[in-house]
Amino acid sequence: MDVFESIAELRAALSPERRAGRSIGLVPTMGYLHAGHMALVDRARAACDRVVVSIFVNPTQFGPNEDLATYPRDLPADLDLCRAHGVDAVFAPDVSAMYQTPIETHVEVASLSDILIGRHRPGHFRGVATVVAKLLNIVQPDRAFFGEKDFQQLAIVRRMVADLSFDVEIVSVPTVREADGLAASSRNAKLTPQDRAAAVAIPQALALAQARVAAGERDAGRLVQAMKAHLAREPRCRLQSLDICDAASLAPVETLGKRPAVILVTAHFGAVLLIDQREIAAPVESPA
Repeated sequence: MDVFESIAELRAALSPERRAGRSIGLVPTMGYLHAGHMALVDRARAACDRVVVSIFVNPTQFGPNEDLATYPRDLPADLDLCRAHGVDAVFAPDVSAMYQTPIETHVEVASLSDILIGRHRPGHFRGVATVVAKLLNIVQPDRAFFGEKDFQQLAIVRRMVADLSFDVEIVSVPTVREADGLAASSRNAKLTPQDRAAAVAIPQALALAQARVAAGERDAGRLVQAMKAHLAREPRCRLQSLDICDAASLAPVETLGKRPAVILVTAHFGAVLLIDQREIAAPVESPA
């Protein structure tokens, strides 16, 4: 496995692979890798001839009062995991390599960036879209792999790729969960033991909503009320947002119908912000 810090050196290494007709898969990450990231890597390994993992804690997607300085990092452990999962190349640039001068050019998917999580994190998704655009331009992969846990990010990347005619397939991979149902996340390591135990309230609330839909509930407002009531019983949970949206457009949903919807939850446990999601659809009724 090769490790690159330089954009030019990575491009030079990938160019002959591309000329030889080998497919390239990209897994963009911010490091501190876990089972969720490895599911992306394994999917890329199965689908592509060469797999590139990027490890870059992108400062432009953090607000002034967010956790950039304390975001967990462990590059040696990340490299060990990548080797174990058959990664061919890791791109681990520093900030000066990615942003040689203060950046003046930004990518923003306007209709999707200022809603949901974007309401609470102004500029966050502009930073995400810009760095993903840069990584797609640097690596020029055939496929790029993203987790469904960051559902709004996935929707934004898909729209950006379509709008800007990037020649890449965006592949989504289902959320990987820990034994008690909590979505795998680099931020889980920052939870206190008490908050880690309490955080299971999020997947429990999602399961509650899914069960109610299976039992016939179609009113999104009642589902939201039931989930909020469940989360309110956990005193360590400080709910930031809970939305039910169309899975394609992220437009608010009032009544579940034939189109898939997604429940998006954002909540604080102590100082740690966690997100999770669950796609749901009203069961198709059999004809009489």
